[in-house]
Amino acid sequence: MFFEKVNFRIKLVFSFITLFFLMVVLKVGYIQIIEYRKLNTLAYDLWGRNLPIEGDRGRILDRNGVVLADNLTTTSLILVPNQIENKGEVAKDLAKILNVSYEEMYSHVSKETSIERVHPEGRRLSYDIAEKIYNLHHKGVYLVKESKRYYPHDYKLSHVLGYVGIDNQGLSGIELVYDSYLMGENGSIKYFSDAKGGRLEMAEEYVQPQKGMDIMLTIDFRIQTMIERELDNAVARYNPDHALILAMDPKTGEILGMSARPTFSPNNYQNYSKEVINRNLPIWMTYEPGSTFKIITYAAAINEGVVDIFKDTFYDTGGVTVEGERLKCWKKGGHGHQTFLQVI
Repeated sequence: MFFEKVNFRIKLVFSFITLFFLMVVLKVGYIQIIEYRKLNTLAYDLWGRNLPIEGDRGRILDRNGVVLADNLTTTSLILVPNQIENKGEVAKDLAKILNVSYEEMYSHVSKETSIERVHPEGRRLSYDIAEKIYNLHHKGVYLVKESKRYYPHDYKLSHVLGYVGIDNQGLSGIELVYDSYLMGENGSIKYFSDAKGGRLEMAEEYVQPQKGMDIMLTIDFRIQTMIERELDNAVARYNPDHALILAMDPKTGEILGMSARPTFSPNNYQNYSKEVINRNLPIWMTYEPGSTFKIITYAAAINEGVVDIFKDTFYDTGGVTVEGERLKCWKKGGHGHQTFLQVI
């Protein structure tokens, strides 16, 4: 009787152990066969690190295809701190090349992050500086492509075109209004690293960046060039506080040219005051046309036969209120009682 109980217990324990191992085998099989793709994707994403590649902004063109805003290819510095072996040496070398303090650069190379941008000193590097950094051959130090906005005609049409910031985002003018269309889509170079950030010997993956949309304006650059020239002549001769010219096609309302003084260079907008770069005077400095528009309203009135310029009269009180604003005549007290012919 005793041995029968012992044998039963042994068989029961053996059955539980067999069942447990069977469950383990089934679970492993399920993971390896059924869940393989999902888990492999998760691991793939966990190992992957992306070095961003900036997409070009779309160009801005005049009505004849003349390029008004373009792009230059530059390089920027990106650090992967976990891959940098001698942080002190790397910080010293980069600080010397970029002309920043050792302490500031060391804070970048030792930061606890997967990817570190050196901003702004490491952005939009010149060819000479990029070559010096490349020749260091330090692990964890990368140079990636970035696009820099370039305005080939400098100050011409600057207020209309606007300008972009360090991250190529539109900040004023056409660049700001149509930023969502002009902005490109970033690509990347994907590499793989272990849990400590060390680079794995796996093939890199390249994701092509996408260029933004080109925009064509109604501006005719030939007319724009004449406008800029005449404004320069007027400023040189009369030295006015402001000067502006706007050319429009009267049949369609299309703007063919527009500029003002003072102006600025969108390639170096940081060197100008906010008042200069943010005020597009033909739009910002609105002013009632006054007597210069009389000929238009008079011609319309005569054409419709609603006024006799010899017999009908008008009394000028010196001003009129329109939409709550008082518009005044240049002559204090106005011109008094006049015929429409005298008013002209």
